[in-house]
Amino acid sequence: MNPPAWLAPLLTRKMLICIFTGFASGLPLYLLINLVPAWLRSEGVDLKTIGFFALIQFPFTWKFIWAPLLDRYTPPLGRRRGWMLIAQVGLLLSIGSLGGFDPREQILLISALAALLAFLSATQDIALDAFRREILAEEELGLGNSVHVNAYRVAGLVPGSLSLILADLLPWNQVFWITALFMIPGMVMAVMVQEPPVLSRPKNLREACLEPFKEFISRKGWRSALLILSFLFLYKLGDSLATALSTPFYLDMGYSKTDIGLIAKHAGLWPAVIGGMIGGLWMVKIGINRALWLFGLVQLVTILGFAWLAGIGPQAEITAFNRWALAAVISAEYLGVGLGTAAFTAFIARSTHPAYTATQFALFTSLTAVPRTVVNASAGVLVESLGWFDFFLFCTLLAVPGMLLLPKVAPWNEPLRKEG
Repeated sequence: MNPPAWLAPLLTRKMLICIFTGFASGLPLYLLINLVPAWLRSEGVDLKTIGFFALIQFPFTWKFIWAPLLDRYTPPLGRRRGWMLIAQVGLLLSIGSLGGFDPREQILLISALAALLAFLSATQDIALDAFRREILAEEELGLGNSVHVNAYRVAGLVPGSLSLILADLLPWNQVFWITALFMIPGMVMAVMVQEPPVLSRPKNLREACLEPFKEFISRKGWRSALLILSFLFLYKLGDSLATALSTPFYLDMGYSKTDIGLIAKHAGLWPAVIGGMIGGLWMVKIGINRALWLFGLVQLVTILGFAWLAGIGPQAEITAFNRWALAAVISAEYLGVGLGTAAFTAFIARSTHPAYTATQFALFTSLTAVPRTVVNASAGVLVESLGWFDFFLFCTLLAVPGMLLLPKVAPWNEPLRKEG
């Protein structure tokens, strides 16, 4: 029996590969965003230190600097598969080793190892993004990147749910090694897939470094390039900051780690997955530009739900109402996140040139990581200065500037045939 016509594009080998790329990419980042802060907070580390811990994610912001190396040099297994596997082996070992340190006595060593983990994760992302861009046809970009993003979020179940539940039952050292083993599916994928054909390979390192930037600037000129780069920085700024300290926020509201594992993470995951899939399929109909407008508006409005939850205030005893309130607010927020990320990732992929995939994709995603590293590092200070309620109102305001750039970078009335 043939699948429905609307479902057929999802049931392909390329989409299956995108599931594996997304899972491998999401696991280490969600570990840094969710599991490490929960670990530090549960061991008595203060909010300011946890907030500044976001600075260890600088490699996601600067990965375009060494991305040309991945375009120029080819390890065993191939230019994309080889770098994937090297990074994944390093990630497995780094994640497993992290829990062997004491946050109260060895915070600097933990910071150094977490920074190495972030570097390896960013390197893996360079290879995975380039690989995905090179195997997907233009008409598959929206859906393929939505599948990737959904699998990316599903990966968050491991450090953001399973690992937190295990932390109530096992020592942290064992929790981190169990979490590390979930890198194995990505390693199997890297070994089994075929290396994409090489469209263009830089003749030397100088060409690998300079040509991707020259092509991007010459495509539509300096003004257009700066507008696109500004949009990439601003579009998810408010949304990213609002969720920067989500796990400490839930803990401060009185929820237990098990509550967070069973309620918060699932309430955030599945609406984001549903939003991502709806977004990917809907983009086939309305195009990437209009999706950025509609999904971005949903993304902005739903941040206010966190302000409402903060207004309820910390609870000495968590009731059924509190749990339903948490689930409802997070479901709405992450539905918006799923929709917005689906369109945003497709826009990034569309903005790259196939001849310079790794470096341009790294440049664009580096800019999107700036809020998560530089801006989010101030989240703890902002919360302690403003309080949780005003903090979330501030995050809502930060979501506005990116929307105001849409008429320039993604006009609503641009013909759909240009959405490619």
